[in-house]
Amino acid sequence: MIYPEKIKAKKSDKIIKILMFVSACIAILLWVINKLTTPQIPWAALANGGIVYVWVIVIYSIRKNVNIAGHVLLQTIAISLLTVYIDYILHFKRGWSINIAIPIIIIIANVTMAILTIVSYKKYIKYAIYQLIIVMLSMLPAILMAEHIVPNNGLNISAIVVSVMNFVLCLIWCAKDVKDAVVRKLHW
Repeated sequence: MIYPEKIKAKKSDKIIKILMFVSACIAILLWVINKLTTPQIPWAALANGGIVYVWVIVIYSIRKNVNIAGHVLLQTIAISLLTVYIDYILHFKRGWSINIAIPIIIIIANVTMAILTIVSYKKYIKYAIYQLIIVMLSMLPAILMAEHIVPNNGLNISAIVVSVMNFVLCLIWCAKDVKDAVVRKLHW
């Protein structure tokens, strides 16, 4: 069987630089078109936010040799920031990023980590720190509700409940492994 030739590192770096340049040109072109046609609607800022998000994920995926939990953590943070950015560009008219999007993202991240915990128990030790970081980030809705920034709606409460249940599952399933991972990673 004949396999395709592997692209050399220098060639792939050149391709990435060309694609980044093309993306930057597209972003500038979108901005110019937006300013010339409909300056009252900031649609170019939304599209450019998406371009930045894609490049953050692509560069991270190419440059880092990390496990699935690392990608879950990165996606959780990047998508949350993207939704807040989009909501900011739209002047927080409805506050959907904080009230709807981030709780849903937190729920999905916690469910994904729970599935990873159950499916790959033997490898769980590699996921432990990422799991704890996601659980800490999942407490964001609780903090925002305590500060009366967001209302006590069902999604925020669900995100907190799913996060706590995921943390309890983590402790029940792998308590000793988690303790060992925290001690080893944080040098306690």
